[in-house]
Order: sequence, then structure tokens, then C-alpha cells
Amino acid sequence: MLGKHLENQRELTLCRFELTIVTAAMVQKYQSPVRVYKHPFELIMAAYERRFPTCPLIPMFVASDTVNEYKSEDEAIHVIERRCKLDIDAPRLLKKIAGVDYVYFVQKNSLNRRERTLHIEAYNETFSNRVIINEHCCYTVHPDNEDWTCFEQSASLDIKSFFGFESTVEKIAMKQYTSNIKKGKEIIEYYLKQLEEEGITFVPRWTPPVACKLESSTSHTRRPVSPAINIPDSATKEGLNNKENLNTSSSPSEPTAGTPDDKLDADYIKRYLGDLTPMQESCLIRLRQWLQETHKGKIPKDEHILRFLRARDFNIDKAREILCQSLTWRKQHQVDYILDTWNPPQVLQDYYAGGWHHHDKDGRPLYVLRLGQMDTKGLVRALGEEALLRYVLSINEEGLRRCEENTKVFGRPISSWTCLVDLEGLNMRHLWRPGVKALLRIIEVVEANYPETLGRLLILRAPRVFPVLWTLVSPFIDDNTRKKFLIYAGNDYQGPGGLLDYIDKEIIPDFLGGECMCEVPEGGLVPKSLYRTAEELENEDIKLWTETIYQSASVFKGAPHEVLIQIVDASSVITWDFDVCKGDIVFNIFHSKRAPQPPKKDSLGAHSITSPGGNNVQLIDKVWQLGRDYSMVESPLICKEGESVQGSHVTRWPGFYILQWKFHSMPACATTNLPRVDDVLASLQVSSHKCKVMYYTEVIGSEDFRGSMTSLESSHSGFSQLSAATTSSSQSHSSSMISRWRFC
Repeated sequence: MLGKHLENQRELTLCRFELTIVTAAMVQKYQSPVRVYKHPFELIMAAYERRFPTCPLIPMFVASDTVNEYKSEDEAIHVIERRCKLDIDAPRLLKKIAGVDYVYFVQKNSLNRRERTLHIEAYNETFSNRVIINEHCCYTVHPDNEDWTCFEQSASLDIKSFFGFESTVEKIAMKQYTSNIKKGKEIIEYYLKQLEEEGITFVPRWTPPVACKLESSTSHTRRPVSPAINIPDSATKEGLNNKENLNTSSSPSEPTAGTPDDKLDADYIKRYLGDLTPMQESCLIRLRQWLQETHKGKIPKDEHILRFLRARDFNIDKAREILCQSLTWRKQHQVDYILDTWNPPQVLQDYYAGGWHHHDKDGRPLYVLRLGQMDTKGLVRALGEEALLRYVLSINEEGLRRCEENTKVFGRPISSWTCLVDLEGLNMRHLWRPGVKALLRIIEVVEANYPETLGRLLILRAPRVFPVLWTLVSPFIDDNTRKKFLIYAGNDYQGPGGLLDYIDKEIIPDFLGGECMCEVPEGGLVPKSLYRTAEELENEDIKLWTETIYQSASVFKGAPHEVLIQIVDASSVITWDFDVCKGDIVFNIFHSKRAPQPPKKDSLGAHSITSPGGNNVQLIDKVWQLGRDYSMVESPLICKEGESVQGSHVTRWPGFYILQWKFHSMPACATTNLPRVDDVLASLQVSSHKCKVMYYTEVIGSEDFRGSMTSLESSHSGFSQLSAATTSSSQSHSSSMISRWRFC
């Protein structure tokens, strides 16, 4: 018995050890921007070939040997495989433990002179059972200029285990790879200069053999550039083993060269986004690609994505989480349209003592807020929290717009603004509890949705009461934001290190002793005649909170949410647009000739709704039978958490249509290779038996349907063809689409 117990303990220890090894596995990914060489492809290839068999500009690249080589008869295809020897800059102790002095990689280059592409694939041969490194590089012709060349590269590092030194190996690998990335363009430029010194400034393009020329003598004299083509791995292997069987006549794939619309150019990043490290560029590109793949409509601007990455120190998972939440918030409350659709009440225009005023010395837009002159209690009593919040949101949206304008004006990236807060006049009146509560809420919303937009905050003429206010609000301000605060008491702002260090003398406001007239309202007390009753403010707050075309609904296990739509005229079009904010759901559409009973709210105590606008309505009576009392007119559609779904259904009969969102349970054995947003937002899960959707429905007459379809499709936010599963119903004519957003 003792022996068996010891054996069990040994197995348990081994399992724990293996679990530790698995847990230690680390995966890093890299994706470069598109780097553009303003030289023809053939000249770049001539420079590239000079890197072999070794390159003095890459000290770690000791040597390389050709192990396989293939050339097609017309010399259009050239595939070469090399074994490269690298001297990794690693601690001697680590090399001794690993038992190696050099690391070997296999690199396969597939050059297609006809299509003017070079694909490079590399992987590690040494320690391939412990560390997996894969790299893919691609040289292609620029899509807009055939005399320029584009370069892209991507790589992945997966450390399974390495004698307990996984973290050390990861740091060494990332450091050296980053260093080589920086040198990449420098090396090509070095060999281009070398070629120029030798008198080589032009390399002719590949041309087909004479026989082919005679056949095409009546065609254009200048051969058009074909799109880039990926040479299949199987084809290159076949060519290496059996040169006669290599087939290069397959149809071309989509171009791999970047275009300004879908890929980021390195020069664009430097001009409009700033100097980023290679890994920061990679984080931006990967998060942007994720948005492009999951969101079929308009994606956020690059500056906006970059702000969220900076706010989380370029941790992609954390940045993606807060960005998804913010995008859902923006969509639900129509924030993108606030500058065009919302006009501030006159009370705000008269008594809110803040406004934009030129720019600081760095070119940042400057916002001036005379908080000490503002009657915060009067504004809250006259308008309520929601109007103040909306006004602050409009200020932030205007700030984003001004940053874009200043970036163009000053010729350098400007992604944040400076705020000057004058506290002259601040007293205990400003510490009125509802006013402080409104301020804290505003800070919370701005911090969550406008990260890294505040470049500097200058607080002037801080009175004795200021430390009390600071104690209240500082816990709600991000640490990185707090570092940007500069606080001056009394007239200290006029001395060394004061206002003149950040703002030109010519634009210092007159109320601070400057010569520039500032058009910011002076504030003052809000007349009590403008105050509103508590009931009026409460109703207004509810109206503003729910002022969105979308409605919120909760879906529980065993308690779906259902919406009733009555159709009088056949061939009407039911349209829908919904976001799955939490959990996975199944979306169904049913038809019934008779009306269901009046909807009743879910009465389960555990399912009570506390969020504004959230509800759970069940229409289909439990005694109803599918096929007898009602019928299914569309195949069920499974929608994952974070997805945005738009669609339409052309009705064939009048009657009552029921849109249903039902809880979806994933079978325990089900697996998927697709990235799951619930992994990204796992920390937000509250209950595994509750889902939340935000939806909007509309009925369009058949005569108006085509025009609506055209306008919606043109803005990438409407309805197109749904998956085959949805259109398989023989009972309906439908047109719908699923846009794989993961914005929750």
C-alpha cells in the first residue's frame, strides 16, 4: 500500500511538473508595417542577394549553405533553400546548459520574376521541439507605382519549454529580432549604395524566351505588372524534388502588397502617428487587422487605436478589451454624431466657463476652463448630470478633430491636447455633493473612452480648498494621466517653469495677465429661475440615458427575449441590427397567424433587470407547438459574444412575426480554432447563464426596400447576403448579413 501511495504521489508530482511546463509556454507575434523602397523590384533583388552567404552588417549571421536549389527553364522561377548559422548573443551559462554554440535556421526563398515577388520562409532547426520560430517575409511591387517595391514581414515565437529559462530565452529572442528589424531597411540601402558605386543603377526586368516573344509580338510593348502571387509550399517542394513537375500556371491569389486603404505604411506611421518601436508598430497593426477581420464596417482611426494601446502599455489583450467596450458605448449612445446632431442648451453656452483657445508650444490644441468662475451647482440644478456629461463628450470629440487638423498644419503627429484650468474663485460652494458626483462620473466616462488624449493639464491659482477637491477626485484619475498634471498656487505660474514654458506669450489669456483676448464665457451664477425640479431632472436624465435607437434586453437560460412585429401587407421587409454584448445567443424568426398573449415581464427574482432599458419579454406561450401554432421562417443563427448582426427578411404572409434571442449553450465537447472574444472579455463575465443584446428593428415597405438596401450597403452598415444556413429556408425570401464585430 505504501509503495502504491508513493507511486501515486510521484505521478501527481510529474503531472504538476508537466502542467508547470505547459503553463510556461510563451507565444509572441510580430507583424511589420509595409516598408516602401523607392526603387524597382529587380534592383532591390540585386541588393538583397548580396546578403549571402554572410552579411557584415548582421554580426550574428555567421554563414549560410545552399541545401536545395531549383530554376525553371525560362528562369522565371528560382527557389533556393539555405541553412543559416547564427551566433546568438546569449549568456555563456545558458549556451553551456543548452549544449550549443550556434543556432541553425532553414530559410527558403521563392523568387517569381514573372510576377515580381519574393517570398521568404524561415524556421528554426535547433531546439525545434522546445522552441518554434516561424518567419515570413515578402517583397512585392507597390500597387500604385510599379517602380517601387514593398516589403512586409511577420513572425511568431512559441516557447514550449527551455530548461526553466523560458523567460530569459524570450527576452533574448525578442531583443535580437527587434534589433535585426531595425537594421533590415538599413542593410538594403547599404547594398543599393554599393551597387550605385559600382555603376549599377538599373537591372532589366525578366522577359519571356524568344518563342514567347514572337507569339505576343502584337501585344503591348510594355508588359503590364501582374498582382503578387503566393507560391504554394507544395509546389516548391515538388520543384525541389522533381524539377520537371513544378507547375507555375495556377491562378494568381490576391495581391499581398499593402495599399493605403488596408495596410499601414512605415512612412505614414512616422508622419501621422509618431516614432514607434518595431514591437509597438506590430501591436498597432495586429490590433488593426483584428478589427478589420471582425468588423465589416468602418473601423476606428489609427490614432484612436493607438491611444488605447498606449493606455495599456501596448498589451494587445488589455487594449482590445477596453477598446471593444468603448466602441459599443459609442455606438449605443451615437457619440460619433454628437457634434452634428446635438446642440448645447443655451444655459451651457452662457454659463459654462470653458472653450478652445489656440494651441500650446507643442502644437497641441489648448482648452481653457475657468472652473473657479463656474457655478457647478447652478448648472447641475438647471441641466442635470446627463446634459453636462454630453457637453463634455462634445468637447472631447471636438478635441479629437482639432488634433487631426493640427497634425496636418504642423506636419507632425499631434494626438492629445493641453488643458488649462484656472481655479481663481474656487471655494466650498464647488464641493456641493451632487456637483462632485457629476464631476466624478464625467471623469470616469472620459477616462474609459478618451485615453491618452490629455497631453498636459495646467492647474493655475490653486486656493487652499483645492487639496480637498483633489483628494476626492484623484483616485478616479489614471496614474499615467496624473503624471501630466502641473499645479501652481497663487501667482507661481508667472515665474520660472511657469506658463511661458508651455504657452507662447502672445496667446496667454488676458485674465491671466496676457495680451490675448479670450472668448471663453466668464461663467457666473446661474439664475435660480432656470432651476428645474427633481422630477423634471429625473425624467430628463432617463430620456438622455435611453436616447438611442437601440434597446437593451437580457436573455437567460430558459427565458428568451422576444419582440412582436405585426405585418399587414405581404412582402414587407423586417430589418434588424443587434449586438451581442454578453454571452452566446441563438437568433430565430417565427410566424404566427394569431397574436400571442400580451407580453409579460420575466418574474424570476434572479432575472430582475437593474440596467436602464434592459428587459426580458416572452411572447410564445408554453402550450404553443411549433408547426401547429407558429412556424419557423428562418434557420436558427448562432451569434457569438461581441458580434454585430444585421439582416432582413422579406415576409410572404401577413400576420405576426416574432424575433427571438435565445440563450445558447456550447456543447462541452465542442472546439473551435477561431479566436473567441469571450476569452478577451472573460474578466467581464458575471453569470454564465445570462446574455445581453442591444437591438434595433424596423419594418420597411416593399416599395421602399431597394432604395434602403442601396443606401445601407453603400455605408457598410446595412444588409447583404446572410450565410447559406440562413437562406436555406424554403418558406421565406431573405437577405441578411452577419458582420463579425467583437465590440463588447
